[in-house]
This record gives sequence, C-alpha cells and structure tokens, in this order.
Amino acid sequence: MKKRYIAIGLGIVAVAALLILWQVSRSRTYQTFGRIVNRVETTQKIIALTFDDGPSAELTRPLLDLLERGQVRATFFVTGAELEKNMDRGIRIVAAGHELGNHSYSHQRMIFVTPSFVQQEIERTDALIREAGYQNEILFRPPNGKKLFVLPYYLSKAGRTTVTWDIEPDSDTPTTAAEIARRTIAEARPGSIILLHAMYPNRAASFNAVRTIIDELKAQGYEFVTVSELLAAEAAQS
Repeated sequence: MKKRYIAIGLGIVAVAALLILWQVSRSRTYQTFGRIVNRVETTQKIIALTFDDGPSAELTRPLLDLLERGQVRATFFVTGAELEKNMDRGIRIVAAGHELGNHSYSHQRMIFVTPSFVQQEIERTDALIREAGYQNEILFRPPNGKKLFVLPYYLSKAGRTTVTWDIEPDSDTPTTAAEIARRTIAEARPGSIILLHAMYPNRAASFNAVRTIIDELKAQGYEFVTVSELLAAEAAQS
C-alpha cells in the first residue's frame, strides 16, 4: 500500500512538473534565460505591427503595397525556408524600409531540441536575412512562441532579444477581418506589439484587416514603428 501511495505521489509530481514546463514554454513574458519582450512601457503612442511567417509568393507584395499606402514601417519575422524560396520578396521587404526578424528556418517548435538544431535554425536564417540586404540587428521570434531551455540559453549567450507580442487577434480561431480589426484596436495601447499572419491566401481575413487597423489606430494618434524602434524608444525613456 505504501508503495502505491509513493507511486501516486510521484505521478502527481511528474504531472505538475509537466504543467509548469508547458506554461513556461508558452509564456509571452517569461523565459529561463536572457531578455524577452512582449511589449514596452512607454508614454508615447507608438505601436509595432509585426507579421509572422513568409515571405510568400502570393500576398507579400500586396501587403507591402498596403503598408506603403499607410506610410507604415513594420517588422516581418520570416522563416528561412520561405525566404530562401521567395528571396525577391525578402529583398522587397528590406528595400521598402521594413525590419526583417528571424522566425527560425523550418518553423518547428523549439522545445526539447538540441543546441546544434537551434544553432542551425537560427544561423541559416540569419544568413538568408543578410542575403536579402538587411544590415541591422536581427531580432528573434520563436515559432508559435514556444521556448524552454536550449533556445533561450543560445539567444542569451549571443546577446539577442526574444520578441513575442501582447496582441494576437488571429492566432486562436478562424475569424473575420472585422473581428480581427476590432480586437486589435480594442486591445492596443502605447508600446504594444501586434502579431498578425497576413501573407498567405488562407489568411485573407488577416490581410483584409490590416488597412482598417492602420487607419483606425492612426486616427487615434498612434505612430507605427518597427520593434527595434520600439525597444530604442523604451531605452531612451529609462
């Protein structure tokens, strides 16, 4: 009987430990090593619009046209595999004055991975980002926001910032462009980082929400900046 209670107790501890690890892996505000940023504290009405995945052959150019129309500079967290296939789109992103960030090469969840895997995923994508002509510091965003031990340790040793987000209106369930825009505008505040997926045909609702998001937040007095500019504004304020 005693052994049975011990086994049950160990099972409960194991489940609790797994739940803790799961929460840590998905946290937008905490990681085990290094700096993580999901928004910045600022009194200025500045906000960062970020796009994950891609660049794609389908909607990257129309998205760039939308941003140009709104005179908005954004941050694109691209995957190496897609950038390699669509380098001309990556070059256009940089030429238009936007920021290119690293979103891994293969977009695999980077938990329970080896140091060599992390290094290859990041450095291979960094090289492609440089090939696209981007010369500034390269920020990193984990695929699906997942990280645990190895990835944060690698980034911290390299002095690199992990960027997440505090507004994600299109991540949970399929929804309409109107709902995506409504949620974004309702949740926006100075220093926010907005996450959108808008470069693929199956994300047309997100793409169609971009114009409304830009127009409405600009009407409220917000200025759109890149994530690096957002971080610099926070540093200048402190």
